[in-house]
Amino acid sequence: MNLRDLKYLLALADHKHFGRAAAASFVSQPTLSTQIKKLEEELGVSLVERAPRRVMLTPIGRDIAERARRVIAEVDQMAEVARRSQDPEAGTVRLGLFPTLAPYLLPHVLPDLRQRFPRLELLLVEEKTDQILARLRDGRLDAGILALPLHDDQLHVEPLFDEPFLLAVPRGHAMATQDSLELGQLDDQHLLLLEEGHCLRDQALDVCRMSGADERDGFRATSLETLRQMVASGVGITLLPVLAVQPPVPLSPDIALLPFRGQPPHRQIAMVWRKSSAMDAFLRQLADAFRQVPAELLQPPKVA
Repeated sequence: MNLRDLKYLLALADHKHFGRAAAASFVSQPTLSTQIKKLEEELGVSLVERAPRRVMLTPIGRDIAERARRVIAEVDQMAEVARRSQDPEAGTVRLGLFPTLAPYLLPHVLPDLRQRFPRLELLLVEEKTDQILARLRDGRLDAGILALPLHDDQLHVEPLFDEPFLLAVPRGHAMATQDSLELGQLDDQHLLLLEEGHCLRDQALDVCRMSGADERDGFRATSLETLRQMVASGVGITLLPVLAVQPPVPLSPDIALLPFRGQPPHRQIAMVWRKSSAMDAFLRQLADAFRQVPAELLQPPKVA
């Protein structure tokens, strides 16, 4: 058994097709198929269910593939330890961010990151929180920027900042003339929310529970931009994180944004990585760079 054959198995697990797995591994399909067969013979078990139009791993194949992923991640960490000892601020970092944060945070931090770490290659992956956590655990990501709370003892959590929520209402809504509102004013209101799987949905539901609001039946958006358009069209009201309404994001004249008085509802943003990561010292520096979001961006935008 060698690392090369384990990587072939992982390619097959990821692509579920011999041809695509071979292409991703830069070998011919017969070569990959032969090496998988040799691995099966060496282990004495069937790893793959071979059907005419699809490939699936057997239960033991899935188990071995996940173990192989962890082994390869650890080997990669060894190489990373050696490389970072020579030049800590160079190399590649694979960073995951969730969709309701990534496009609104990155424009404000990437220019300073490039200046501070000119030799760093930052590979960004936009995925939902569950996918980012899964990729962190199996070594396909080095770090993630996520919303708390998280419940994983294997991850180091580095808090970055708190991002307040604003209430977005159509211009014709009864609340649109207010400068701000109390959380309790959401009592009996029906909010437009995202579909299952978005952490912003869970955060908005928490606000609903605190305020007495609930979800509007019959509609769940696939993206924050869909929510924004629904509010602009007069369909309903929703919560928007404050970074999602800051320049360069255009503010629709058909939407009124209301900040909450007192302690506003918010989400806590943190950077997380495996406690065993060889990049720990550098990731702390990277987290500090992400922490430098200008304070004015975490305040409601001024509307002329």
